[in-house]
Formats: sequence, C-alpha cells, structure tokens
Amino acid sequence: MTRRLLDGDVGEVRVLSRDEAKQDAMRRQLGDDRVRYLVGDTRDADSVLRATRDVDYVFHAAALKQVPSCEFFPLEAVRTNILGSGNVIEAAERNGVGSVVVLSTDKAVHPINAMGMSKALMEKVAQAYARNNPRSRTVVSCVRYGNVMYSRGSVIPLFVEQIKAGRAPTVTDPTMTRFLMSLADSVDLVEHAFQHARPGDIFIRKAAASTVGDLAAAVCELFDAPSKIESIGVRHGEKHHETLASREELAQAEDFGEFYRVPVDARDLNYALYVSEGELGETPAEEFNSANARRLDVPQIVQLLQTLPEIRAELALRDPVLSC
Repeated sequence: MTRRLLDGDVGEVRVLSRDEAKQDAMRRQLGDDRVRYLVGDTRDADSVLRATRDVDYVFHAAALKQVPSCEFFPLEAVRTNILGSGNVIEAAERNGVGSVVVLSTDKAVHPINAMGMSKALMEKVAQAYARNNPRSRTVVSCVRYGNVMYSRGSVIPLFVEQIKAGRAPTVTDPTMTRFLMSLADSVDLVEHAFQHARPGDIFIRKAAASTVGDLAAAVCELFDAPSKIESIGVRHGEKHHETLASREELAQAEDFGEFYRVPVDARDLNYALYVSEGELGETPAEEFNSANARRLDVPQIVQLLQTLPEIRAELALRDPVLSC
C-alpha cells in the first residue's frame, strides 16, 4: 500500500505500528523521505490521535490475524481488532480525516473462531459509526477479502521455505478451500473504497479459490520439487471453507462485476411499538464461499503464482537467467 501511494503524487505517508524492526526494514528498502515512521499502538488512543493529525486518508490494517493464536488469547484479539479499531475511527473523526478504510477478512462471515469474531465486531463498529453519525465528514468503510498471497504469515512463503529446505509442504487438510488474491488486487480494492465508499459500505472482492492441496502442488511444480505433501490435521478454529459474503448480505448487495458493495442497514431503533416490518426481498439461494467460487486447478494456480514478485524473485535465485 505504501509503495502504491508513493507511486502517485502523495505528499506524505505515515506508517504507525509497534513493529520498529519492520519499520526500519521499510525505511531502508524504500529510501523515500515522504514516509514518516511512527512507533505506537492502535490500543493506545493517544498515539493514534497524534498520528492522524492533518491526515486526509487512513487505511487501518493493524490486527491480530493468526487464527490459532487468537484461540488461545481471545482478549488480545478483542483489544487489537475491536477496541483498537474503535480508537482509529474515533481519532479520525476528531482530526477531521476524510476517509477511513478498515481491513476485514472472509473469516468475519459466519465466524467460528476468535479472530473471525473479533473482525466481525470490527465491521460492526465501523458500520455503527456510519449509522450513528450520518452527517460526519469522516467516511468509514470496510474492505473484505480472503488470503492475500505471499503476505506475512501466510502459507505460500511457508511452502517455499519448506521446499527450499528439502521438506514436503505441510498442509492441514488438502481438501480445504481458500480464496486466493494478489497483493495488487487487494490494494486496488482499498483504493476503490477510498474513492467511492459511502458511509458504512463493505466492499468484497470476488476472488477465485483453490484447495490447499492444489496450492501446495502448484508451488512444488514451480520449484521442480516432488508433488508430495504432508497432512498435519486441522488447527484450532479453522474452517473447511471460507465465506466472503452471506446470503443475507447478497440480498442487499450491489454487483459491480469484480466486487460487491454491501451497504449499511441505515434503519434506526425507532421501531413502531417495538415491531419492525422489515424489508421484503428475494434472498439468494447460496452464499459466496470458497467452495462455490471459481475453482483454480494446479496449472491455473501456477500461472497466478508466476505473477507474484516474491515468487519471481525466489525463482530467479534458483536460476539466475530468470533475472535477466
């Protein structure tokens, strides 16, 4: 996201995080004096308030996102993913920020784990702000997508590391399905939200999906490794399939081809005699999940992986001719 902003005519990008080591690595890699690095934590309202002064746009991606970790420490997920997000939104409002985009996940739909539950409540915090502050100059919206390929802590870098060490990739269950999305596509969705969001909108990217087994096989094929995988069993709180949009959301969503826009339910609490008539409409027959999404086979996954700069860099290390 920072690189995309710097490629434009942005005056300044502020990076707020508690990860000073990663900030130092970014500082050396980017070498751009338009970037200011601020050490702080979204759990600390004052540090977020200071960071958002004189800021036009905020992209909020700070989160605890490892499903097993959040299962063991759910209150930590609450403090970062819910309360920290509330701090970001409140600070943005107080400082007159024009647009705030908060990053959500497919795990927020029908959540069964603490990470997904905390992200679902983060979405509710964002939408409640829009519902309760209809005249605010700060537009708060969400973007929701599945796994971003080769992001920090994701499975593809793990597969590459295991193959380079001569080991078979480890998968929880090869029949599990997951959405696949490039980093470039995820950044495109954030930019679209900045430009077009209405208060409380949730934007959902229509990503393709694959089985975890096929993904591991595709990485093996790219690195000329034996297509052998090791199944290690389902981890704490994992789903077999992930869902990006529920049936109820799709009934209200606007279809824009590459993505859905789910508007906020703007009705208030003034129900006549405590009864709401609701709205009649046809509900779609099924949700949008990684089992019914467009399924990529191994050759298609290989082709998609070859578009990732990180994969190309790893392949170039194996064969210097590829870097020419």
